[in-house]
Amino acid sequence: MPSQRQFVLSLSCRDAKGIVYAVSGLLYQAGCNIIDSQQFGDVQSDDATGLFFMRVHFEAPVHLSDRQTLERLFVSVRDQFEMRLQIHDLARKPRLLLMVSKHGHCLNDLLFRWRSGQLDLDIPAIVSNHPDFAELAASYGIPFHHLPLPTGSSAEAKRAQEQQIEALIDAEAIDLVVLARYMQILSPEFCKFLAGRAINIHHSFLPSFKGAKPYYQAHERGVKLIGATAHYVTADLDEGPIIEQDVERVDHTLSPEDFTAVGRDVECVVLARAVRWHIEHRVLLNGRKTVVLR
Repeated sequence: MPSQRQFVLSLSCRDAKGIVYAVSGLLYQAGCNIIDSQQFGDVQSDDATGLFFMRVHFEAPVHLSDRQTLERLFVSVRDQFEMRLQIHDLARKPRLLLMVSKHGHCLNDLLFRWRSGQLDLDIPAIVSNHPDFAELAASYGIPFHHLPLPTGSSAEAKRAQEQQIEALIDAEAIDLVVLARYMQILSPEFCKFLAGRAINIHHSFLPSFKGAKPYYQAHERGVKLIGATAHYVTADLDEGPIIEQDVERVDHTLSPEDFTAVGRDVECVVLARAVRWHIEHRVLLNGRKTVVLR
């Protein structure tokens, strides 16, 4: 029996009849085996985008076992339905750049999940504007890049630091940047460079309690649930398409510091889920929203 390779096909296009038939039929005719297939049409609500989304996990025979050949196979179907279509080779591990400031709980959690095999990816670099986690990075054998931004740095200095990060992203062929509590506002230019390939964890259940110290804002309002939000990075602060959220119950007996401790646990879980779903090619952009095909 010839060897086979596994791939994920993801697509979005205007909703129309025959898309599933065209995609699955083409895979069948090419001798591929569909392992899993999911789809969603955003057509029913008042704010529907009218788009159709599909994710197909499949095995390809040896004569089709490279991404470029498979992409050529789908040219006619892609053009017929005007699809945004991508094929991902699961033999290639996604490459992550982790960015952090002075709160290391999300960084530590992701590193542990990676080292223990829970996240199938490579982490070639960690970037920070502070030196605090150099030893943690070294303990995992990951190069640590300290790119300082002193308080009061000018916009020009911040942009120069970002350009250093952009050069590192290009040099290391980074697929995804994860802001694991990286507490700097990114420039519009950097956000454009990272479009669709950078995830931030916000320590609040967006769209509530944006900005600084959201757990303290929540405590002041006497909330009974606090949460965290993982979203794609855009130039609009804390407004990017949401990938995942979760909450924990709190009450009046807890201090703002207690809220913060509970919230940090939620942040770790939410960010890890978002990273996993992204690297498994389950997240598709739908305007200001996302579709997560789980």
